[in-house]
Amino acid sequence: MIWLILLLSPIVFSIPTVLAWYLRKSNLSYSAVIGLFISLLASVQIYRMPEGFYTIEWLPSLGISFVFVVDYLSRLMGILTTFIAFLIGLYSLEYMKHDYRLGWYWFFFNTFTASMLLVVYSDNLFGLLIGWEGLGLASWALIGHWFRDDDELSYVGVIGRKVWKLKMFWSPSFAGWRAISTIRIGDMPMFFAIAVIFALAGNLNISAIHWHHIFAKLGLVGATALMLMLLMGPFTKSAQLPFSEWLMTAMTGPTTVSALLHSATMVAAGAYLFMRLSWYIEPWHVHELETAYAFILVLGLASSLYGAVVALGCRERKVLLASSTLSSLGIMFAITALSYWVGKIAIIVAFWYLIVHALAKATLFLVAGHLIHATHDRFLCGDIDLAKRLKLAFVATIVATLCLSGIPPFTAYWVKSEMDELIHHITHEFGLAPLVTFVIIALAYSAFLAKFLSLNFLKGRRVELHLHREILMPSAYILMCATLIPLAFVVASKYGKAGAETTSIAVGLLVSIAYVVALIKPTHESRLGAVLGDRLYLMALNDLIVPKVGWFLAKLSYYFDKAIDLFSHYVMPEMFEELSKAVRRIQTGILTDYLKVVIGFVFAMMLIAGWFEWRF
Repeated sequence: MIWLILLLSPIVFSIPTVLAWYLRKSNLSYSAVIGLFISLLASVQIYRMPEGFYTIEWLPSLGISFVFVVDYLSRLMGILTTFIAFLIGLYSLEYMKHDYRLGWYWFFFNTFTASMLLVVYSDNLFGLLIGWEGLGLASWALIGHWFRDDDELSYVGVIGRKVWKLKMFWSPSFAGWRAISTIRIGDMPMFFAIAVIFALAGNLNISAIHWHHIFAKLGLVGATALMLMLLMGPFTKSAQLPFSEWLMTAMTGPTTVSALLHSATMVAAGAYLFMRLSWYIEPWHVHELETAYAFILVLGLASSLYGAVVALGCRERKVLLASSTLSSLGIMFAITALSYWVGKIAIIVAFWYLIVHALAKATLFLVAGHLIHATHDRFLCGDIDLAKRLKLAFVATIVATLCLSGIPPFTAYWVKSEMDELIHHITHEFGLAPLVTFVIIALAYSAFLAKFLSLNFLKGRRVELHLHREILMPSAYILMCATLIPLAFVVASKYGKAGAETTSIAVGLLVSIAYVVALIKPTHESRLGAVLGDRLYLMALNDLIVPKVGWFLAKLSYYFDKAIDLFSHYVMPEMFEELSKAVRRIQTGILTDYLKVVIGFVFAMMLIAGWFEWRF
C-alpha cells in the first residue's frame, strides 16, 4: 500500500484537476498538490522502513517483477524528490494560476514526479525503464507546455537574432521536440544494453545481477562497450557533452518545470542511476571497467568545465542556471567515476553533492521565476531597489549562492573539500590535470553564482516592477533554502576533516575571492564573453551539422533506392528480354544448327582450358 500511495497518489490526485480544467468548471490545482504531499508522507514512511527489497510479482517466469529497494541512496533520494516536488507544487499554485493549460500542466507535472520516484526506488531494470520513459514523455509535455509560441517570455535567446546560418532563438514547441529527440539517442543503446544483460544474467534486478561475472566474461573491450551503452541513457538525460544543448533550450518551459527538472527529476535521474549502478557493480573490484570509468571521469570534467565557462557569459536568468546545472552534473559523474580507484566513498560524496545542489538550484530557479513575474523580463536585470522590494528573494539568493558556491563554511564547501581529497588520490593515475580542472571549475562556479546575485539585485539595469503580493511563491523558496542551513551541519559532521585541510582552505579562499570579484564586477564586455554567452556555438551540432548529415544520408538513400528501382524494373527485365530473344533465335528446330552450337561450346571450353594450362 505504501508503494501504491507513493507512486499513484500524484497521478490520481491530478485527475480532478484535469477534469475541472477540461469541463471549465473551476480550478482544482490544489488537488494535485495534495497528491504530492501524500507522496511526501509515503516517502518519509519508507525512510523508516528497514533496508531491503520488496517484490511485486509480475512475470516471474521471465524474471520480471516490480522490485523496490530501500537502501542508503533510495531512502534519501525519495524524500528529496517528494519534498522538492511538493514545494514547487505550492509555488505553482500562484505561478501558474492563470495559465491556459492547467489540466495538462498538473497531470504531467505529477507524472514527472511519479516517474522519478519509480526510477529512484526500482531495483528491477524493466520497472526502472517504465519510470525512465515516463520522465521523457513528461519532459516533452512540460518543456513545450506553451506550445502556441506566442509569448516572448517563453523563448530562449533573442528573437530574430542570427549568427551566420545559426538561428539563435528557440520556441517552446521546438525545445520540447529537441529534448525528447536528443534523449531518444541515448535511450536506444541503453535498451540494447539491458537486453544483453538479461541474456547474459537471466535477471534484471540491479542488486542480484552478477556484474563481476558478466564483465569478466565479456573482457575489457566488451565490458567497456556494454557499460558505455548502458550509460548512454544517463549521459543524454543528464545532458553530458555533446548532448547538452537540449538542457539550455528546455528553459522555454514554465520556471516551475525548470526547477523540478534541474533539481530532483530528469537530469538528476541520469546521475542518480550511474550512482546506483556503481553502488552494486562495485567497479573497484572489476578490472575490466577501468577504461569505461576513466572515460566517464574525463567526460564529466569536460562537461562540467564547459557548463561553468558558458555560464560566465550567459545573460538569461534560467539559461545561466541551466549551464550551472550542467556543470554540477558533470562533477557528479566525474566524482562517481572515481569509485573505481577510491571505492564506495566517491559515490556517497557525489550523492551528497546531488542533495545540496538540488535544494540550492531549486531555490534559485524559483527565485528566477518570481523575478520574471515581477520584471516581465527573462534576462538578468534588477538593482538595489528590486532587492529592497523583493527582500525574501534577495535573501534566498544570497543563502543559495553561498551554500552552493563552495565558500567556507557554507554547505557545499564541506562536500567539495572531500571531492578535492578524492581527486588527490588519483594524481598517480592521471597527474594533476583532474585536480587543476576541478579548481578552475570551482572558481568559475563561484563567479557565475555571484554574477546571478549581482545582476539581479545589485548592479543590473533598472526595470519597472509588477508586484502582485504573492504569498506561496516566496514561502516555497524560503522554506527550500532554509533546509540548506541545517544541511551544512550534517555534511560538516561527515567531511569536517577534509574541510580542515590546508589545501581545502586555500581553494575555499580562492573561491571566496572569485565570488567577491564577480559580485563587484559581474560583467566584462568582450568578444570572448559574447562567444561564451552563445554557448561556444555548440548548437551548430544540433541545428546545422546533424541536419546536414541527415539530409545527405537521406539523399544518398533516395538515390540508392532509385538505382535499385532502375536495376530491378528496367535493367534486369531488359537483360532477360534480350537473353530470351537470343535463346529463341537458337531454337530453329534444325539439327545442324544445334550441332553448331554444341561444337562451338566445346571449342570455347577447349580454348579456355588451354589458356589455363598455359597460364598456370
